[in-house]
Amino acid sequence: MNKKLSLLAAATALALLTTQSAYAQKAYDTGVTDTEIKIGNVEAYSGPASAYGVIGKTEEAYFKMVNDQGGINGRKINWISYDDGYSPPKTVEQIRKLIESDEVFLVFNALGTPTQTAVQKYQNAKKVPQLFLATGASKWNDPKNFPWTMAASSPATASRHRSSPSIF
Repeated sequence: MNKKLSLLAAATALALLTTQSAYAQKAYDTGVTDTEIKIGNVEAYSGPASAYGVIGKTEEAYFKMVNDQGGINGRKINWISYDDGYSPPKTVEQIRKLIESDEVFLVFNALGTPTQTAVQKYQNAKKVPQLFLATGASKWNDPKNFPWTMAASSPATASRHRSSPSIF
């Protein structure tokens, strides 16, 4: 009986020790640490839609302000934005770089229906969120097939809501 009790006590102690070390380990998604959140972006800083490049610069300034004010729960935003020239093949190249080399947590407010269509399947397969896509298309609301894609409200959708009569 003493031998069984000693064995049970040893097994319990071992279980407690291994459980406690597991609780002490912090497990974050790729792109997130105790001190940083990596957010990626592709923007048309050049090419036919380069006028929209100001959006990426504005987002960069916003995240700098957030960091200057202490970040998010003490984590600084590491904003990584690349030029895709509004070219789908270049978008694929830059998104792959953000995900595979830079290891971003998510891709934020990327511009364009053709460019984002080119990377939607890849990003969803990698389980890297396409968060608040900047596109006017209505095709992005497909959580069954693309659970990692979420569009920002498009101007067309917003104007439909404003012009619809209120039922309340």
